[in-house]
Amino acid sequence: MIAFYAPLKAPDHPVASGDRRMARLLFAALERAGLSPRVESRLRAYEPTGAAEAQAAIDAAAEAEAERLIAACRAGTVAAPRLWFTYHCYYKAVDRLGPVVARALGIPYCVAEASRAPSRAVGPFAAAHARVEAALDSADAIFVMTARDRPALERARPAGQLLVDLPPFVEGGGAPFRPRPVREAMHLLTVAMMRRGDKLESYRQLAHALARVDRPWRLTVAGDGAARAEVETLFASFGERVRFAGLVEDAAALDALYDDADLFVWPAVNEAYGMVFLEAAARGCPALAGDHGGVASVVIADDTGVLAPPDNAAAFARALCRLADDPARRNALGARAHALVRDGRNLDGAARILRGALLPLIEGERA
Repeated sequence: MIAFYAPLKAPDHPVASGDRRMARLLFAALERAGLSPRVESRLRAYEPTGAAEAQAAIDAAAEAEAERLIAACRAGTVAAPRLWFTYHCYYKAVDRLGPVVARALGIPYCVAEASRAPSRAVGPFAAAHARVEAALDSADAIFVMTARDRPALERARPAGQLLVDLPPFVEGGGAPFRPRPVREAMHLLTVAMMRRGDKLESYRQLAHALARVDRPWRLTVAGDGAARAEVETLFASFGERVRFAGLVEDAAALDALYDDADLFVWPAVNEAYGMVFLEAAARGCPALAGDHGGVASVVIADDTGVLAPPDNAAAFARALCRLADDPARRNALGARAHALVRDGRNLDGAARILRGALLPLIEGERA
């Protein structure tokens, strides 16, 4: 049995998001790898402002939680884990539990999707940054989920620490690829929560881009949230060409939206990578995305989709027009996107990577 912890969002957190989705997928992949994961704590360590009082409150809660976990394992109240696995440790959601518990119990400590951000060494997040650095320095293995994160992790890697590539993945890819028919109006799809900040900015850029597209199109938007009124206002001038489907949590209903779409479109402002791009790929739907953050790790440029320069509505619109004029290219991109998921970016592929890296640590060997 291994301990599983997600300081940003536990797998059973009530609010849907890409982080919760990835936490659930990693938990499922660990299960498939035969490693018997157990959610060790649901303590949420997310603090987005760097406020000293808020950080201190999380520190105190984490110290009490770590003491409880260690005492329970030592007393035999619960079975002690053989390894601690944390998903997502960064300056806004620091893993304050894993390093402490792993050291106390004498077990390996591993992290997936970790990032080192030297720019946060000063300012309001300085203390959180220092905690992240200490946690990552103590890790036996770090699973690197985007190419963007690897250089900083390589530069600061302590002797003996394993860096294991684990690209983002989804469950799907089993259904056969289905080419899209040529239609008068290209069917576009966006799936995203409607939150203020980066999500709303992505919607804003998408609306500005669509206003520049003079080809026939229609857009379905699946998502909901506190900024829905602002999003609907952004697209109001397009009339019936835009349909709001609301929050779609039923997997079959969401698959049907991907199956109907000719192209998935999303500017992806400051996305870590974007699980929706892989969900679309699993259904053979190519993507047009803004080249932000780790998006290039899930949308392979000119292979499984097209990357547009970030924060550039005009360039996004030009790319969209070219794809509208070339349905054969869209289908070729969709076929390769489907193959990407089918051939490895799925639960079985992730389980193989996790088992191959974690079993030697559990058994006291180095990979």
